[in-house]
Amino acid sequence: MARHVVAPVGEIAPGGRRLVEVSGRRIVVFNLGGEFFALLDRCPHQGGSLCAGVVTGHVESPGPGEYVYGRRGEMVRCPWHAWEFDIRTGKSWFDPRRMKVRSFPVAVERGAALQEGPFVAERFPVMVEGDYVVIDA
Repeated sequence: MARHVVAPVGEIAPGGRRLVEVSGRRIVVFNLGGEFFALLDRCPHQGGSLCAGVVTGHVESPGPGEYVYGRRGEMVRCPWHAWEFDIRTGKSWFDPRRMKVRSFPVAVERGAALQEGPFVAERFPVMVEGDYVVIDA
């Protein structure tokens, strides 16, 4: 699997997301408090865009009349039919063994560690002579 630079870390704020296209696939990258996760931007139900979905938490009920809201900001809800998926794993909440969104590994790397791309700009030596900028071409 090829590596693709998505964005500088500061461009995806905590709680934010960014939609990117990688090798012809739409992928949404989420920032959960400084940890980054990537999911295919397609709900497996009928193809709704998860990037357009609401990011929410999870409500559990230990008993009748009791509700606990947790995992704030870690679930994404498809905007078409409200199917919910765990942003960290891609697994659905309603059937995690059989239904999931494809997830992709994400890493944060220092800019100096990234390899140069295949394109190199043509460069010319530049020097200052008196009050003139001169390019040797």
